[in-house]
Amino acid sequence: FVPADRILEFGADDNFWQMGDTGPCGRCSEIYFVRGSGSDPEIEIWNNVFMEFERSADGTLTPLPAPSIDTGMGLERITAVMQNRDSNYDTDLFVPLLDEMGRLSGHRYAGSVTDAHDISMRVVADHIRATTFLIADGVIPSNEWRGYVLRKIMRRAMRHGQHLGLTEPFLHSLVPVLDREMGDAYPEIRRNRSMIEKTILAEENRFDTVLTEGLPRLEAEIAKALETPARVLPGDVAFRLYDTFGIPYDFIEDTAAIQDVRVDRIGYDTAMEAQRDKARAQSTFGGRKAEEFELPPDRSLDQIGDRFEGYTSTRVGNVPVVALFDEKRQTTSSLAAGQTGFVLLAHTPFYLESGGQVSDAGRMFNDTGEARVEGLTRIRTGLPRAHRVHVTSGTLRVRDLVTAEVDADVRNATRRNHTATHLLHAALREVLGGHVKQAGSLVAPDRLRFDFAHFQPVTRDELERIERIVNEQITRNTPVTTEQRPTHEAIAEGAMALFGEKYGDTVRVVSVPGYSMELCGGTHVSATGDIGPFVIVGESGVAAGTRRIEALTGAGAVAWMQHQRKTLSAVLDALHVPADQVVEAVERLQADARRLTREITQLKTKLAMGGGAAADISEASSWRGERSRISARMPSAAWPIRSKRKSRAAWSCSRQRATARSRLWSPSRPT
Repeated sequence: FVPADRILEFGADDNFWQMGDTGPCGRCSEIYFVRGSGSDPEIEIWNNVFMEFERSADGTLTPLPAPSIDTGMGLERITAVMQNRDSNYDTDLFVPLLDEMGRLSGHRYAGSVTDAHDISMRVVADHIRATTFLIADGVIPSNEWRGYVLRKIMRRAMRHGQHLGLTEPFLHSLVPVLDREMGDAYPEIRRNRSMIEKTILAEENRFDTVLTEGLPRLEAEIAKALETPARVLPGDVAFRLYDTFGIPYDFIEDTAAIQDVRVDRIGYDTAMEAQRDKARAQSTFGGRKAEEFELPPDRSLDQIGDRFEGYTSTRVGNVPVVALFDEKRQTTSSLAAGQTGFVLLAHTPFYLESGGQVSDAGRMFNDTGEARVEGLTRIRTGLPRAHRVHVTSGTLRVRDLVTAEVDADVRNATRRNHTATHLLHAALREVLGGHVKQAGSLVAPDRLRFDFAHFQPVTRDELERIERIVNEQITRNTPVTTEQRPTHEAIAEGAMALFGEKYGDTVRVVSVPGYSMELCGGTHVSATGDIGPFVIVGESGVAAGTRRIEALTGAGAVAWMQHQRKTLSAVLDALHVPADQVVEAVERLQADARRLTREITQLKTKLAMGGGAAADISEASSWRGERSRISARMPSAAWPIRSKRKSRAAWSCSRQRATARSRLWSPSRPT
């Protein structure tokens, strides 16, 4: 029972919740805890939102078909109430972090709302928690999407650490404190602690490099702004500092504010949006948006849907052609020999690029025409996929019945690489740790590429171990299974899902029993033995915190190994040594080259000092070397050095300071 005087009625400004300009919304009841008298005795600890409406763009409120109550309690605020503290930061959720910050910085936390040191300590304590949990969930600092948000959080914490006098990397050293306080409740922190610390330390070192390279340029731009009447740093300049050096906007703004310079945020945002528009334009399929297809007004294609039958077959006959588009994506009734366009089928065995796997290729044909299928694209979710074709003979017409045939060799090669990618993912997690998560992939018939979250290069020994594990799984010839399962059930049993990906209630699960289980809609081999040999051909970094492995399977792997063997044979023939001695032979050659280089330099010096011959010392380093050697032997002399290169002669004259004050003597000029 709540007394009537404790129930206060307010208007929509205070008691109406909405997630944005559009979307679900409704009235809300905020629950406050009254701690006593004082200037601010109430603290909000809870909110009940009565989700009743859908707000449209024009402001119209439409009743929801299934209203609900969205209730949210603030854990940290409840903790503050239970522990009789005025602030979340005074609770045992934050005090250990603040104590450690005090030890590192030498500033004791006093809980002041105005003291600059206390403010910075609170920022660091809050941000290290967010950083740790994000990295534990697989987010890696980068310049894109969620990785960019993480990087901003981390660098803001680092900047406040600098305000506290912490000039060396410090943020990573707070992870053990967080693990001690929260590791029992959140085991992913304890499980990934080492990886989290290394990732944070790497980002701290990276930010230090950013400041070393970019801070002088920032200070120069601020100095230019100080010379203008408005004292404004242009937005495009601020964006260029971010884009070129990686200096965050917040850091630019704070650094400028110290000297009473304002940053043009509107100009900065405009430059940022222009770059995003450019990136979006470059990533659009074929330079056009898929929705630019001219669709029939009767919405007949919506009723057909997108039916893929390629999991079990690479050839389907008597398939109706439901729509045709020319190369400009305009509807047409036919495509004749020599024309390029798009064909929509009622159902198809052709895989549409998704999940990293490239689209199938092949052909479609009937008695009146044949077309080469060169790729596929999606018009819109729920519509038949569009086959990009080149008609090689005859004519294809709407309502024709055709046979759709995938190139089986290309499909089989792609399947081998896709299943191998799953095995590679599992092997990476086994060797490098559970923090490894997919960041991107390419599954093509001739190669595979796998990008993953990791904080340092993969060593040669680790690569060899990963390669060996994958090949062991292949030689076991384990049957590969696929099944449709409830999403929550599959993930609960350990199926790998892409972080941030949205899945329906039911998902397709691809498993190599006992070793790998992933949510995947791609095509795969029947058993791991179908993959054939697997070889890693490259490892590199593609972004901060993201590594890339490139590999080959089957015939491609065999061809690569044969090429390597051929190259090695050529080297062995040139060196006249057996394979087990090639490294020693190369090292001897390198040692001989270094020795000969030293001897040549010594001979040049002797020739130059002997006066009876000319020395080729045209390089700048050789000039300096001769000067130093002559100076050491004749400290009170002045001397010329002459070098002849091809048809040109060069002179260099040098003297010691003591000599400059003395009377100089020179022989008569030679004739």
